[in-house]
Amino acid sequence: MKSLSPAERKLLKARAHALRPVVTVGNERLSAAVLKEIETSLKAHELIKIRVTGDDRDLRQALLGEICNRTGASPVQHIGKILVVYREHLEPPATTPAPKKRAVRKPPRRTKQSYQGE
Repeated sequence: MKSLSPAERKLLKARAHALRPVVTVGNERLSAAVLKEIETSLKAHELIKIRVTGDDRDLRQALLGEICNRTGASPVQHIGKILVVYREHLEPPATTPAPKKRAVRKPPRRTKQSYQGE
């Protein structure tokens, strides 16, 4: 689990603002299926929101710590029943495709008038 600086955390909070929760932790808490879904989402998106059902704030805080320990993610934010976690991609991104070649411009056509001046 990587610790985030306040500046990094601020940028991640801003990015997470528009996101919707992708995983919901229900009554069974952190089952194998839920952890697998969190792993899959982190691999795809890096930054995810997790909704936790239940009213116990201490339990939600404990879940955030356990999720971060098991997945290697960093906690970004915990507001109400929403947890935001971040984990950088482990593998480097795929190589970017080569830029498209620009079309070569043809010279302008000569009109009748352009020949008359010669």
